[in-house]
Amino acid sequence: MSEQVQIPEHKLLESPNSRTIEILDWRITASTNPISNASELDALQATLGLPLPEMTFGSNYLTLEHRPTSWRYHFTTEGALRCVKNGPLGDGDGGVKVEYADKTDPSSLFGMPETVPTKPYDWTYTTTYPGHASMVEGRNDKWVAADPEDSSQTIPMAELTRPDPILFYAEVPLFEDELHDNGSSTLLVRIRVMPTCIFILSRFTLRVDGVLFRSFDTRYYHSFASTPPLIIRETSGWEAPYDRVQWLLPKREDRTPLTDPNWISKALTDLPARLTQREGAKTGWRGLGTKKEILKLL
Repeated sequence: MSEQVQIPEHKLLESPNSRTIEILDWRITASTNPISNASELDALQATLGLPLPEMTFGSNYLTLEHRPTSWRYHFTTEGALRCVKNGPLGDGDGGVKVEYADKTDPSSLFGMPETVPTKPYDWTYTTTYPGHASMVEGRNDKWVAADPEDSSQTIPMAELTRPDPILFYAEVPLFEDELHDNGSSTLLVRIRVMPTCIFILSRFTLRVDGVLFRSFDTRYYHSFASTPPLIIRETSGWEAPYDRVQWLLPKREDRTPLTDPNWISKALTDLPARLTQREGAKTGWRGLGTKKEILKLL
């Protein structure tokens, strides 16, 4: 059993579509709303200039504000979709083509694979969006590489797995698409506020049936005890051919886990890193690998 942790003074505020916690120097708001309506979709599509996912939650967001410094950080649907490649895909974009078997081809017993050309935007909605900060006059915050030798600049997983009270929790879906029945693409942001820290996980998950799985996680950690306030950010991208992940199914006849982003993420991290974070599914996607950064709020 973990030691008793002291719960700091905090305030919870709720409205029909949002929840806020005010704790120590922080104000955090999570807003979850229905899928955007037609007029909202038209406005967002005009702004972005690309077709939108089938389920676009354009009014959803997560915002953190550090009140003493006025630093504000956001996770929004528009911000995430701005990171989707709009235009022909090039090197590093990780373009994906869907394979079909044309069983009417008499020249082949098993049919010749065909491909659908990549559309003039990334139809998989792959995004490496890490959130974004508000522009604040007088502030010029820079993320810098974390020091691998400094344990205070690493997310402490032991602390996050302790059974500490959760003072605030939210799941904020930003978008989801079934990729014309060829798989799925989702982006979900989760936040936990505990007596000692804030932890955020933003997870993009892509499944293209018969082709590949891809995942991009952004984790944020802040200890209330850090002085000056320190934010740790870890971004990680994984990718693997569809059949390599399928081999990890607990029961071959039960394919349900292949639609579960949490199971997909664990499967990709269980596979050798040389495959999932270097070789991937041979798309050349620049999102592969892990990067650790810090930001000091001065």
